[in-house]
Amino acid sequence: MADLEALHRPALTSKDTLDAPQLVGKLGEDGIAALKSHHSVGSDGLTFRADQERTETRDFVTSAAAIGEEDDSDDTLEDYDELEIDPDTLIANLRGMDDTMSATTGAQPSMSDGVGNTLGQLDTGPNGRHKKRGSIQIRLEKTDQKGRYTLTADDPEIRSILRKGIEREQLEASNKKPRTRFRDLVFTRQFTTFDRQNPASQDSPFFGFFTLFWIALVLLFLQVSLKNWREYGSVLGEQEIMKMMFSHDVWVLGITDAVMCAACFEGYLFQVLVRKGYINWGRGGWILQNIWQSAYLAAVIGWAYFREWPWMHTIFAVLHGLVFVMKQHSYAFYNGYLSGVYRRRALLEQRLQLLQVMEPMNSPPTSPSTSQHLELPLSSGVDFGDLVASPDGTALKRRPSMGQRTSTNLETEKSDVASVAQAIESGYPIDLDQKQTFERVIKAEIEDLTRELQGKSQGGAINKSYPHNLRLANFAEFISFPTLVYELEYPRQERINWWYVLEKATATFGVLCVMMVISQAFIYPAVLKTVRMKEAGMPIEERWREFPFIVSDMLFPLLIEQLLTWYLIWECILNLIGELTRFADRGFYGDWWNSITWDQYARDWNRPVHNFLLRHVYHSSISTFHLSRNAATFVTFLLSALVHEMVMALLFKKVRGYLFWMQLLQMPLVAFSRSKLLKGRVVLGNVTFWLGLFVGPSFLTSLYLVI
Repeated sequence: MADLEALHRPALTSKDTLDAPQLVGKLGEDGIAALKSHHSVGSDGLTFRADQERTETRDFVTSAAAIGEEDDSDDTLEDYDELEIDPDTLIANLRGMDDTMSATTGAQPSMSDGVGNTLGQLDTGPNGRHKKRGSIQIRLEKTDQKGRYTLTADDPEIRSILRKGIEREQLEASNKKPRTRFRDLVFTRQFTTFDRQNPASQDSPFFGFFTLFWIALVLLFLQVSLKNWREYGSVLGEQEIMKMMFSHDVWVLGITDAVMCAACFEGYLFQVLVRKGYINWGRGGWILQNIWQSAYLAAVIGWAYFREWPWMHTIFAVLHGLVFVMKQHSYAFYNGYLSGVYRRRALLEQRLQLLQVMEPMNSPPTSPSTSQHLELPLSSGVDFGDLVASPDGTALKRRPSMGQRTSTNLETEKSDVASVAQAIESGYPIDLDQKQTFERVIKAEIEDLTRELQGKSQGGAINKSYPHNLRLANFAEFISFPTLVYELEYPRQERINWWYVLEKATATFGVLCVMMVISQAFIYPAVLKTVRMKEAGMPIEERWREFPFIVSDMLFPLLIEQLLTWYLIWECILNLIGELTRFADRGFYGDWWNSITWDQYARDWNRPVHNFLLRHVYHSSISTFHLSRNAATFVTFLLSALVHEMVMALLFKKVRGYLFWMQLLQMPLVAFSRSKLLKGRVVLGNVTFWLGLFVGPSFLTSLYLVI
């Protein structure tokens, strides 16, 4: 085995290693390992031990999709689709270890699983699957202090692992969190679960139940239609619902929707003014945008209320108005944020130009005042010794402290970048080494800001980065896309499948017909009964006695209508719009029917709204108003509950608050589902979820109708 391992390990260039069979210890922030000899060697010559103080094991197949979870990376807070193996786990997950691994050394120090593979690359087996990595080649060199050694590695990936560990511990020690980006979501090509284009839908073991569901609905539709034809001479019965839909203000509703859509372009014009410098987004521009959005929503609600439309017209106008408000908000706040990033980059580019034309002063290379510490004016506090280049001259010893990405007040900002910029502005004499270091600091920040301005655009395309994205066509595309979160670029299809468009259009009208027949046959009679009880002056006590029977009458029809409404919007209409606009990310929902908690259902049944609330309510509450995660979660639920209650108030022409309090009740239910009583009990959690979804709509609707 030793000969086999030797074939896989290149010879070490350094002979300054130890003869001890094994060393254990901790790696310090300065890159120096404090080690001691350890002799409990396993059968394969290696020892792994748990040390939870130093290394954390991360599950690299789990995404941070839940509200309140935070990712350690700087690029994303919530990635549904671009999950990659974290290099940290390449060590921490070998051979079923718990948390960490101690360094072992022999004639040639290495960390191995006994197979002899080098941990610098992944080996591929005959079935195409990746094998586990085998060993890492490291080097321990003596220092002038007893028991302390410099740990190095030739593999750049291993160096990256060590660097990330040190940086993470520095953040933990200073109680600082890694910088997070505004662009926290990932859009990728994908299909909805029930789409026939999704191979997984046809390979599902429950495919037959999906077929059975639609056969049962078609048979129910035929049964009710035949009964209506025999009694009323029409498949829709007395057609009360059809008459309400098409007998009042249909053209006015269409014109209203067109006006709402046209008014959204205020967001584009507003951002053009921000880009040209007429409006400063950070100093009041965002307040003006919020005032406009509030006025917009108030106008939509007021118009729908005073027109006294039927409930279908009202719900359509208000919900579509809410969609337009969320689109305006996302477009304005993302581009407003990027405008601050753009202004900061321009300011730093000016400082860089000033630095490049500065003549460095001549200074003896051994002078401690020039090689170790620069006393900058304005009490900047930049330690030149901490910012020196690495031996290869390509990186800083530590990444300098960066300020907020949108900050342009470098005089008051507390960061290394701001201090360097102040020193450049002051014209204070610096030597050549200091000039080169300052240049690297500013260039590093400029590169980071440039990546932020490029967003998720593939390859950092200049024509799609800010401010080149501020085009009328770009805004018009976003308004038409089936998403509520603005990005500089989305995955697109190459062409439109018109047969698919025809399929989804036919499915849309077909589902509408089924819903109309079920509503006319099963829901309308129960609603009419409650209206007649009120018109007859029936006392509240007698209406309460009828309440259980009304709930029972509407249990099954309301559940079917709820399922069909969801399928109509998130499977038929959104896929239809996505195909017409060549929008390739069809992740409009997750497998919410398998939910075991209410927060899981809230995330999965309506992904577009969830993504909006996650970015613009939850994370914005934390970053802007410095709320805790629990407080931000409460604010998110509160806003959602208020919007739902507003819709019910418009629908029933009264404010009762039943849905509002039921929405807020989800928070203690979520906490209860995570308790020891329900945690890990998947079947019980799913049964509880379906009981709530089954009884809840009928119970709430009956409350609004009876009381």
